[in-house]
Amino acid sequence: MTISEETIKDWIVDEGIFREKKLEDNADFHYIVEFPKDNIMDVVRPKGKDFILIACATQVSPQHLELMNTSSPKERSEFLLDVNMSLNQFLVDVQLAVDQSTNLLQQYVITYQIFDDGLSKNSLYDALKRVFKAKIQCVWIIERTFGTVNTNISEPSNENSMFI
Repeated sequence: MTISEETIKDWIVDEGIFREKKLEDNADFHYIVEFPKDNIMDVVRPKGKDFILIACATQVSPQHLELMNTSSPKERSEFLLDVNMSLNQFLVDVQLAVDQSTNLLQQYVITYQIFDDGLSKNSLYDALKRVFKAKIQCVWIIERTFGTVNTNISEPSNENSMFI
């Protein structure tokens, strides 16, 4: 049984996380949500598919890239292995964009799909939590490995929006 777009929109509007609807040719619907506060994610039903995709794309900050750049090649390789192994425990899909010449992580996209037969408001919110926790785990690994930086985040940014 397919859950309607209207039902999913109602779920995200009711909980106050709806931010905007994006119109895309390759999606039946694509919503931008803010969950939790100041974190932007996407809720997408790819065109003609029987699942929704929860996604969060994150750019590594220039400050973190500077810290990473001062590390040794061995530290960078160990860091990437640590990220892969840690995020694997969240049972999410992860795509790491690594600069091949420097072996520096530039961006990462975390996704989780829910097939229609398992889709409920509860499973949607569990997926949003899972994706966010995986995202923040990567941030913590970056900071544990390379150090912390002061960043002032005053409002949500669409820069981490994922495009299918």
